[in-house]
Amino acid sequence: MNWGAIPGHPRWYEPARVAEGLSALADAANLVQAAEAGSLLGGGGIVHGHSAAVFPAAAVAAPLLLDIVQQGHPAARDTALGLLDEALSCYPHAGYTRVTTPHGTADPICCAIAQHLRARTVLLAGLGKRGKALLADAAEHWRFEVRECVDDGDDTAVFGALAGCFPDGPQAAELHLACEFTVLDGVALEYPPTDGSGEACLRVPGRPPGGLPSGATLLPAECGERVH
Repeated sequence: MNWGAIPGHPRWYEPARVAEGLSALADAANLVQAAEAGSLLGGGGIVHGHSAAVFPAAAVAAPLLLDIVQQGHPAARDTALGLLDEALSCYPHAGYTRVTTPHGTADPICCAIAQHLRARTVLLAGLGKRGKALLADAAEHWRFEVRECVDDGDDTAVFGALAGCFPDGPQAAELHLACEFTVLDGVALEYPPTDGSGEACLRVPGRPPGGLPSGATLLPAECGERVH
């Protein structure tokens, strides 16, 4: 991985810390080694702990940290969990707030990390309170994949798959489509998922069905506004 090719604030982001820190954490065999690796990653690698800032590299490193959680020494696992928690909660610097995902969307860093965490739900849930708390925090960064839309008067009923927990009441949401996004106001949960299926329906006011094609993604607009 060319960590130097991943953008980050030039004053705080140190790409060399990511490569060295991840390698050291994967090989850590005791508490001291895990702590030293965590200092590299948390002092300018994926986050800058002193200024409470997260870098785009955190989203790229998230699945590697989760591999360490699964396979590493217990001390390395605890360090990786702490780094993931910090990366999810910290705010990014202006100009370095998003990452490009395999779907071609420019997701807020927190939403991209949350998606990686949800992909390891079984692993994290099996770790007890700490893993479950991390999943609960990730659920706040919901994601909705559009599958079908129906005209419903002045509104559009949007059917699709919801990951995470959609908040009560109308929400502002980013609509991601073809590598671009716009902000929609007043998006509300019409029908929540049942039986753990993830299938849900959202109501979007003032937008025709054609403006919400299958494959589009909705994300919390507030996540896109997080700036350090």
